Amino acid sequence: MLKSVKVRDYMAEGVITFSPETDLFQAIKVLQANPISGAPVVDADHLLVGMVSEVDCLKAIISGSYYDYESLGGTVSEIMSRKVDTVGPEDDILAVADRFIGDRRRRFPVVEEGRLVGQISRKDILRAVSDFVSPEQIHYAGVGGR
Repeated sequence: MLKSVKVRDYMAEGVITFSPETDLFQAIKVLQANPISGAPVVDADHLLVGMVSEVDCLKAIISGSYYDYESLGGTVSEIMSRKVDTVGPEDDILAVADRFIGDRRRRFPVVEEGRLVGQISRKDILRAVSDFVSPEQIHYAGVGGR
């Protein structure tokens, strides 16, 4: 039953994104103001060009403060990861769950024809599984009250 569920059915749409030109400190403010630890970077045509994370921001700040305090800052394009692991909207949800385990990622951008169409997280996968599990199964597994 669960193997026919697709990423499209559980992905988040309208996710927070950055442009390559976004100022580093503006990106940090957005990350702080939202319950996210990173976001996709898209160009003007909404093509995925990278990902920026809290770790990328920290690396830039530490590098700048040690080596060149005067140039601390910059843009997202200078610090983002350009190699991005993605999934497609028609990918099987269980295959993506397996990738979460193997790749140790928190989220994958969902890309169709190069364009960002959403994002799927580990919590989205858990939500998909819970939609197909009966309350009796959850109780039997030791979850829930008596």
